[in-house]
Amino acid sequence: MSNRVEIGQQLPDIRESEAWHTKARRLIPAQCQTLAKGPTQYVDGVAPKYLVHGRGCRVWDVDGNEFIDLTMGVGPLVLGYGNEAVDRAVTDQLKQGVVFSLVHPLEVEVAEQLNRLVPGAECVRYSKTGADVTSAAVRLARAFTGRERVLCSGYHGWHDWYIGSTSRGRGVPQSQRLEVQAFQHGNIQQLEALLDEQVACVILEPVLFDAPNPDFLRQAKRAVEEAGALLIFDEMWTGFRVALGGAQERYDVKADLATFSKAVANGLPLSVLTGRRDVMQLLEEEVFFFTTFGGEALSLAAAKATLAELERLSVPQVLEERGAWLAEEYNRLATQKGLEFTSAVGLPCRTMISFRADQVDPLLAKSFLGQELLRHGVLWSGFHNLSYAHTAAELEHVVKAYDRALDELGKAIAENRLRESILGRPVQPVFRKVNA
Repeated sequence: MSNRVEIGQQLPDIRESEAWHTKARRLIPAQCQTLAKGPTQYVDGVAPKYLVHGRGCRVWDVDGNEFIDLTMGVGPLVLGYGNEAVDRAVTDQLKQGVVFSLVHPLEVEVAEQLNRLVPGAECVRYSKTGADVTSAAVRLARAFTGRERVLCSGYHGWHDWYIGSTSRGRGVPQSQRLEVQAFQHGNIQQLEALLDEQVACVILEPVLFDAPNPDFLRQAKRAVEEAGALLIFDEMWTGFRVALGGAQERYDVKADLATFSKAVANGLPLSVLTGRRDVMQLLEEEVFFFTTFGGEALSLAAAKATLAELERLSVPQVLEERGAWLAEEYNRLATQKGLEFTSAVGLPCRTMISFRADQVDPLLAKSFLGQELLRHGVLWSGFHNLSYAHTAAELEHVVKAYDRALDELGKAIAENRLRESILGRPVQPVFRKVNA
């Protein structure tokens, strides 16, 4: 019998997942298209690998097991799976067409919404993935300033300009690697020391995993402006979550260019580049950034409906309240059980469970906790990527699951059997270079 969202079950039967994985190993390098969704990010041999259905904040795998999902597609599903308003908009548009031989009015309608909601969104362009628009932003900055060097802090996608500066840079020409340098997020002294007349732009995620530091964002804005460079906010995570207008609204710091994806269309593939008119106008003729599917109508219909729902339901405020409660409950349980080495940190809408490396192996602790949560119908990858669909009842279930799982974690550590209690291959480090 397949598992349900209940406390105290056996580990799920995942035979169908494993069968699909066997086929994928022959055909698909890494067996996934998004590293954070792949088999290395859950306990291999224990956790499901393939999902086939979602509704609200719940998902079902190929074996029929049901879970409360705390990953939510790694960010896009801000309203939840199968949101009625978004699905209706997509279905209606599907009947009219998906791509056309001329421009569709939805391109203008969504641009008007973004112009109204996002500070600094004087102009708007679309693409499909976050890497597309971060790359376009960097190209624009280089064209506008006549400079080439880029300073970055955060994860900005797989394109050459960024990935060449990381440990996954094989295949990127050495000349490109020399033009990009990472700096430590929040370290204004280091950023100021790196800024010179060769720097075209500074691109950063406004918030990483720690608590936000608005002072750093304001100082970075001033330093970049004084250096004659452009400031780019990569708002893949903060966009439409920390506020309707993203980090620029929440922390009252306006970037020259800003990029968005994930939450903008509740799961449909759309990314957005916004920014100053004088910079963006280079896209008229001087800077080339065009793609066949940039104006694809289903995703734009989804974005129009998603943005309307985010505003109507005050979703950022809801995520803030529910996320803060969940993080507080996790921290209360950890303290109560004497497990001070673990805590929930970061933005309420997207907290991360951290483990102190001087007291426990973080990957083993994460692996064990994720494994045990499966027994209680919770699919977890170390984050609370909350959606509007996570109701109070479901979050209360998650807390009950944490209560049981943390008890087991404490016992395994006290009895020095943490590694052998993980019944498959532990979670592997996810590639994400965020600092120098």
